[in-house]
Amino acid sequence: MFVELMPLLAGRTVLITVAKVDDKTLRVNVIPHGKADDNPALSTPLSYTGPPEEIDAELGKHLAGYVQTHQQTASTLAEAKATMEAAAKAAQEEAKRKAEERKTTTQKAPASVTTASAAPSSSASLSTADASPSPASTGTLGLFPLPAPEPASNQPKGGLAL
Repeated sequence: MFVELMPLLAGRTVLITVAKVDDKTLRVNVIPHGKADDNPALSTPLSYTGPPEEIDAELGKHLAGYVQTHQQTASTLAEAKATMEAAAKAAQEEAKRKAEERKTTTQKAPASVTTASAAPSSSASLSTADASPSPASTGTLGLFPLPAPEPASNQPKGGLAL
């Protein structure tokens, strides 16, 4: 029984309690106690109830299966924790990279505007109407509505109205 417990004892304490249920039945509890920051799943107890003869014959086998499951759970939790930490680190690096890209993009944009306005072309001058496309040409709505076109007159040019 204690040979099976040795892997479980690595890094933790194990409490074993034995209680008499009735005249022919015992209950054995194996309760691992780990560190304070361990996952609660690693503190799940093993409880085995039966006659003393059955406990003598079977407890070692059940204890070996329990320890194996405990080790697999600990390994799975460690892998999940490492995966989550790696994903969090990658997400932080990606966010930092995108922030730096935005920062360099916003720093380059004003510099290109100032160089274009600082060096006007000698053959033509730019006006604000020529520099930015109208909202109608880009397919987007502007901040202010466009002036409505004047309604067409029913009167012929140069003729009399009837």
